[in-house]
Amino acid sequence: MNTRSAESDSADDEPGPVAVEEAEAALVEHYPRLVRLAYLALPTALGTHRRVLTAHRLVQRSLPRDRRYPPQTAGATDGPRGEAYALLRHEVLREALAYGRHCGGRGGRRERVRTAAAGGTALPQVVGLRLHPRAGGSEELALDRALAELAPEARAAFALRGVEELADAEVLAVLRAAGAADPRGAMRAAAAVKGGQHLLTGGEFDPCTLQVGPTDLLRRRQRRRAGLVTGAAVAVAAVLVSGWAVWGSGGDGGTASYAAPGSPASGAGDARALDPAALVRPDAALWASTARMDFTAWPARGGRADDKALLGRALAVWAHPGADVDVSSTPGTPRNAPAQPPQLLFAGNVDAAAVVIFYDGLRIVRYAQPRSGSGRAALDFAQVQDADVTTAAAVVVDRVDGNTRFLTAPWIADAQTRDLMRPNVLGAPLHRDADGVTDPVRMPGAGAAAGACGSAWPVVQLTSSSRIVESHTFLLTDLGDLSPVHLTYTPPPGDGVPARQPREATGAQALVSWAHNACYLGELRGQGVKAVNNWEFARTPLPEGGGEASWTCARADTWRGPGQATVTFVPPSSPAAAPGTVAGRQTDGNACSRFGQHVMAGVMWQSPRSHWYLVAAGSRDVTRITATAGVHASADGPYLSTRAPRGTRATLTAHLTTGATLTPLPAS
Repeated sequence: MNTRSAESDSADDEPGPVAVEEAEAALVEHYPRLVRLAYLALPTALGTHRRVLTAHRLVQRSLPRDRRYPPQTAGATDGPRGEAYALLRHEVLREALAYGRHCGGRGGRRERVRTAAAGGTALPQVVGLRLHPRAGGSEELALDRALAELAPEARAAFALRGVEELADAEVLAVLRAAGAADPRGAMRAAAAVKGGQHLLTGGEFDPCTLQVGPTDLLRRRQRRRAGLVTGAAVAVAAVLVSGWAVWGSGGDGGTASYAAPGSPASGAGDARALDPAALVRPDAALWASTARMDFTAWPARGGRADDKALLGRALAVWAHPGADVDVSSTPGTPRNAPAQPPQLLFAGNVDAAAVVIFYDGLRIVRYAQPRSGSGRAALDFAQVQDADVTTAAAVVVDRVDGNTRFLTAPWIADAQTRDLMRPNVLGAPLHRDADGVTDPVRMPGAGAAAGACGSAWPVVQLTSSSRIVESHTFLLTDLGDLSPVHLTYTPPPGDGVPARQPREATGAQALVSWAHNACYLGELRGQGVKAVNNWEFARTPLPEGGGEASWTCARADTWRGPGQATVTFVPPSSPAAAPGTVAGRQTDGNACSRFGQHVMAGVMWQSPRSHWYLVAAGSRDVTRITATAGVHASADGPYLSTRAPRGTRATLTAHLTTGATLTPLPAS
């Protein structure tokens, strides 16, 4: 190994050699970190599979053949992981950058020649398998695309900042020592990528935690056949090629292929996963005889469910979306190709699009292309694991000009629409065709936010068939994802009764409560929300005969796990559709869930006589509330009311039956 010794004006200042045992220990301890650095610095043109293998090879070759390591290389700062680690890092980056310069990221032939000439080992042998890191969310994908535009030296600079957390001067020194041609230019290019350095430690950039799948099963099978009957193998290959040409070509009014160039099996865990004939199609009556009421019970529906050209094109685009495909996903949803044949839920013409919807056990995947012309296609992913009779009751099949069509589950017996902001108005029938596709439902605009959603918030009210459950009616609303959001309600505590549990938001009390929180649903758009529960945790009297106020906490849970909560205060004088006053918020926490069952909030309220009061309320286990800072008051029980100057920002503390204390959620 050719490491360069540090230049020094005095030999006395030069570090001594490092024992190879120290380097071996550092390699074992920091192997994943080193492989991640190599993976980030290697040319992206190699593709993820070859980058993974090359990164592991470079790290495994970074140890010296001699028993002593040369003195520390200039710029390879010791840092918290020691000098041996710094030397390993230097060697890995030096080799990765040299690989980019000499190989240009194209083909393995040049790499094999260079490896043989250097007397090194070849890449790790992985036969018949495809390796790639786990797919991340939309932020990780955007960062990966931004890094792909950078030269290897700039990506190395970005990684040294994000993974190694080095200062700019240290990054510059390390790049120089690793042989970067223009270290300062690399740092400027890396700095142009705004943010995202914290994402480098995620699974998207981890070549040690991999997804593995076979990619050449059919090819190996054909080779075996070729050894016996060459002519038959040629015929099979011709059929496969012609079939791929049909799937990749336009079948709807001359539309172009939307799949990126490449083998139809590349990137999929199994070549059968991209075969329309292998799609899973449950029996049409399965839903009426199974205890598992989720997407696995959906039959394949739609007028084009047997259109192999459309289905093959949809699967090909899923595996290799081209540049003319708009790809989206809910946060945290992987975008990788199917590892096995997915289940077909729907294929048909909806409005001006040909739509195909798949389910792979974790995700709903929707492919849509124009029925005519040369417009762009769309590929959407949504996570739906652990769906149930309500959250698997419908999927968004199409959106056009603010109107949404839903594909309803086979167990839905009745569908209606109603306005969440008009609780006293009954629902109107919603027509569905023979496949379960609804008529268009007008939905609030994408820019809807608190207080700006207009005068209506339409929801879909569905009722399950009596063949699976008796009169189960529930509400769903469209928040911009493939899976509509289930709305529930928890009533306020009652005297001497156990804590209430969430229930369907279809009763009169639930609808009145939801009317004041409907507008806040717009803030959850596009976040992969699974369900929102509106918990009315307290009803309290207001001073000076002001009536009874309602305190609610709307808890939004996402499919991936994290959730957020919004606490609102609604005085009795508020109109039916007026948004409540926000008293507190929490993002990515457990407030108002079964793991965060205590809540307290306070607001300033003006009485009918124009007096200002600090009013506060807590959930059922609050035994005392105290106010300080600007006003000093306390009250036993879950409610406090005291006169206070307008604009008072008091500090509130609640005491629980357990002896613990509780503070309000932040107001913003």
